[in-house]
Amino acid sequence: MSTSLRNQIRVLIAKPGLDGHDRGAKVIARALRDAGFEVIYTGLHQTPEMVVQAAVQEDVHVVGLSVLSGAHNALVPEIIDGVKKTGLNDVLFLVGGIIPEEDFDLLKKAGAQMVFTPGTSLEEIVQAIDRLAPKR
Repeated sequence: MSTSLRNQIRVLIAKPGLDGHDRGAKVIARALRDAGFEVIYTGLHQTPEMVVQAAVQEDVHVVGLSVLSGAHNALVPEIIDGVKKTGLNDVLFLVGGIIPEEDFDLLKKAGAQMVFTPGTSLEEIVQAIDRLAPKR
């Protein structure tokens, strides 16, 4: 995808929950920005409601959730459901962090299109957004 087309895609990177580690989220946000996407980073300790509000206010195409605390099975479905309840139905949801493979199906059933774990290349994440982000 060309950089000019990527400039039209708005990506929210959020750190829901009590997890205090955001180096990975910042690396991803910078890589996506360098690839040409418009990136909004929420910062640490976001409640699900705060993430939903940010997604709606920023009218994003992609919501990337970084969860290292183990609370992904509770937080991710709540955020996805909250975003969809606002009427923002054409959003790509990506999840990354320390997530056991046995939880992938639950997250995908909740609406996460991709789950990324440590070791995923930045290029793989960029390519996933290129392929899957909704075009409005």
